[in-house]
Amino acid sequence: MKVFFRTIHLYLSLAAGVIIFCSCLTGTMLVFEKEIQQTLNHQRYFIKPQGKRLPVSALTAGVLKQIPKSKLATVTVYDDPERTVEVAVIVPEKKEKKQAAEPKAEKHAGAHIKKDAKSKDAERSNLTAYVNPYTGQVVDLFNRRQTFLYSVEMFHRYLLGGKNSVGDWVISISTLFFLVILITGVILWWPKTKAIMKQRVKIKWGGSGKRLTHDLHIVTGFYTSIFLIIISSSGLIMTFKWANSTLFFLTGSKYIAKEDVRAPLSAYQPGVAAISPEAAINALGDKVTEAENYTIRYPRDTAAVYTFNVLKKGSIELATDTYYIDQYSGKLAGFALYADKSLGQRIRGVIKPIHTGSIYGWPTQVLAFMITLVSLIFPVTGVMMWFNRTNKKKKKKPVRRREAVAIQPVATI
Repeated sequence: MKVFFRTIHLYLSLAAGVIIFCSCLTGTMLVFEKEIQQTLNHQRYFIKPQGKRLPVSALTAGVLKQIPKSKLATVTVYDDPERTVEVAVIVPEKKEKKQAAEPKAEKHAGAHIKKDAKSKDAERSNLTAYVNPYTGQVVDLFNRRQTFLYSVEMFHRYLLGGKNSVGDWVISISTLFFLVILITGVILWWPKTKAIMKQRVKIKWGGSGKRLTHDLHIVTGFYTSIFLIIISSSGLIMTFKWANSTLFFLTGSKYIAKEDVRAPLSAYQPGVAAISPEAAINALGDKVTEAENYTIRYPRDTAAVYTFNVLKKGSIELATDTYYIDQYSGKLAGFALYADKSLGQRIRGVIKPIHTGSIYGWPTQVLAFMITLVSLIFPVTGVMMWFNRTNKKKKKKPVRRREAVAIQPVATI
């Protein structure tokens, strides 16, 4: 069986080694993306408090006035008095850019984009205005799609392709291969005796070059395997429907697709004007005023509701509660609390923070950074071990058989 697992381990590594190396490298670069942006652009995210905050409606009106033809998407407000308010807007792209992008998308084999996918992309914000909540001044306009780290993420996810492109499938299949490689690696590592166990949990730094290469591959693989299995599994869950369904099956939870989750509707009242966002915020009271941050999605039509995604203080990233406010009466039209969700839904809700390492803040981010950084050793040492074994077989000479010598009987006296 070990010969069988070694063969799988070897050939999957040779097939996807380069892609795995690139994924680990780009993943390492993305772990501290938020912290890097906040450090390099401190004035964009942080300001000095100057008295009382302005109403949200006044902040959004100033942004829409400054950016012509823009459409409001979401508003994110932080409890930290020094944080700017993030107003995400949708700015129509130029026709020239769209026409130039369409032929490129057609060239990619398998890049089939459905109409509903296009409409969803059109609804996504492509520009964020950072507004001083005390003065209403737009501190900075930020388009993440034009940054280097966004290109790194696109390479990490799609090899600079797009959703359902060839690059997307190459990354997805390579991630699946990586999971199998990790599992077979643990099986091959597993020792038969305690003496061998002691040798496989520490690196012999004073050994030969081949021994050091072997230990770096085997020992570091043992210490990081469980974390890499979690990271790669979370990546598969975000990519494949069967992996997502497996999560719900293993947790004994009912799978509910995003398309099936529909917000309640407002009770339409002819001749009645919609309430202001401030009135909707006041309707939730302490749920938003004492939250770490909350995001408002405005009603898109006369039947829609105000949607609030609220992150409680001390909660895991993306473990938000959702509230719906009727845009006419200002009453609570419905809610979906994170704590009330099934185990599968709760895990699925934080899969991305698990994958990026941000689930428990900087301690898990440092851990994720170190694990992905160390994982860059495996493809390199694996190839070196393969070359060493291949050269050893070539240099090995066949052993000559000794000719049998006839032994004469000795005469006895």
